[in-house]
Amino acid sequence: MVDSHSWSAILFNILSQADIDEPAKSKLNYLPPKRCHCEMHRIVRLKTPTDTCWVASSVLVKTVYFMKSLPAFQQLPPKDQLVLLQSCWVPLFILGLAQEHVCFEVEDTTAPSMLQRILLNHQDSKGSDREQPTMAGVQKLKTCLKKFWNLDLSPKEYAYLKGTMIFNPDVPGLQAAPFINSLQQEAQNALGEVLLLLHPEDQRCFPHVLLASSSLKSITSDLITELFFRPIIGKAHLLDLLADMLFSRC
Repeated sequence: MVDSHSWSAILFNILSQADIDEPAKSKLNYLPPKRCHCEMHRIVRLKTPTDTCWVASSVLVKTVYFMKSLPAFQQLPPKDQLVLLQSCWVPLFILGLAQEHVCFEVEDTTAPSMLQRILLNHQDSKGSDREQPTMAGVQKLKTCLKKFWNLDLSPKEYAYLKGTMIFNPDVPGLQAAPFINSLQQEAQNALGEVLLLLHPEDQRCFPHVLLASSSLKSITSDLITELFFRPIIGKAHLLDLLADMLFSRC
């Protein structure tokens, strides 16, 4: 028969062994906690909307008038002009921000409660479908800008790069696609020549510019519109305003 002292010793050994084995078992089964990316999906707004929206509006106006000033663009049918503007205004605007080294900061905005969404739904059902600017979207935009700042392009390089984006023959609905294709080829050749002229020692400059340009496709029109222009245009449609600028005589 085992006395009480022996039982205590046996129990102590069992518990002690369990304490030793448990950490080892825990280490084997331990998985690091997954990092939450909710922070990147926070809805944000400009910290200084008055100043930043004014600068953004100036860049947008310059963008439209740059297109209008191109003789080849003026030769296109009005419908093609409008279609090209609608397809390329976002990357052109971002290039304008990069060219003028526009910096901006954002802050969190309070999302409407469920009750507010229900009450306001009938008043602004279309507005509720718009993509709101998030921290992730803003970070993408800032990454694009930094790429072009690092390239340190000249005004002539920016001009030819914009030309390659304006004259895109792959945009659906164009009447003069072959002519636009030839214009794009001319712009690409001119861009390559000016890059070679200004950077003869850097054979990788042209690929770097193309790579930076490809990142512009990740930025949505909703992000640009809601972040920079919604505070000043309200419920108006930005594309309608762009069309008015395009076909105005001033």
